[in-house]
Amino acid sequence: HVELGESLAVVLPSEQLRISCTIHYGKPGLDAQFLSLAIDPETFETQIAPARTFAFFEELTYLMDKGLIKGGSLENAVLIRNESILATSPLRFRDEFVRHKILDVLGDITLLGAPLAAHIVVVRPGHGANAELTKRLAALREKSQPAPVPFVPPAAAPAESAMDILQLLRTLPHRYPFLLVDRIINIEGNEKITALKNVTINEPFFQGHFPGHPIMPGVLQLEAIAQVAGVLMLRADDSAGKVAYFMSANNVKWRKPVRPGDQLVIEVEMGKSRGRIGKAHGVCRVGGEVVSEAEVMFSIMDA
Repeated sequence: HVELGESLAVVLPSEQLRISCTIHYGKPGLDAQFLSLAIDPETFETQIAPARTFAFFEELTYLMDKGLIKGGSLENAVLIRNESILATSPLRFRDEFVRHKILDVLGDITLLGAPLAAHIVVVRPGHGANAELTKRLAALREKSQPAPVPFVPPAAAPAESAMDILQLLRTLPHRYPFLLVDRIINIEGNEKITALKNVTINEPFFQGHFPGHPIMPGVLQLEAIAQVAGVLMLRADDSAGKVAYFMSANNVKWRKPVRPGDQLVIEVEMGKSRGRIGKAHGVCRVGGEVVSEAEVMFSIMDA
């Protein structure tokens, strides 16, 4: 719950969003009002959205001095002066004022950015209290969400100049059918790496790409470049227990089709790195001819 000045807000369990609101200002022209509504699209459109904002005449000077109500007029708001209601049209509801306060609450909690199933009970709500309630709900939502658990290599990849499939499985998180590297052929320090992918007719993507005319999708060649670059980055001495995230690809070019029976040789050369961000240029070849190439960017993150 939230208490701020004379405002009170309590959130209770519910299977759907409901807002119960009470207002009482102890001023002539505005009796105490109470309304409780289950919020759904039809209720919002017909019972809440038409309710206009309101202000007391004696507060106008203060509001204008604070730079507020700049867009307010008697065409879109109701002014209360003593026991008189000033507006260009009659009240749209007998309890229009409490309906507008429900509209305020609904608008402010929308900043959560997610659906909410709860019964919100408010007394004399205001935007300050609504904002504090939204912050509390956001904190509870974040606390209740489990932290993401990415794949974490048990240790830095071995320093061999080549890696077989078992070593790759200990380094990369990918598994069938998305592991697109069969072997690391050569590693030159932390700058260059060459890998091999045997493309067979048994690849699952050939079932739909394309029936009777099998071609390896270009985006999977790009993914193969990314996986090979990830192997090189995760071999660094300070990368034990870290995860490589693929961030972007630029200057991607697909030059020739890759078909079943081809051996895809993937060559990756690291570019400049800044902090945890690394760049690399990758080339895929078949029979010595370039079939695709791209510039990729990675981020090394703590697990």
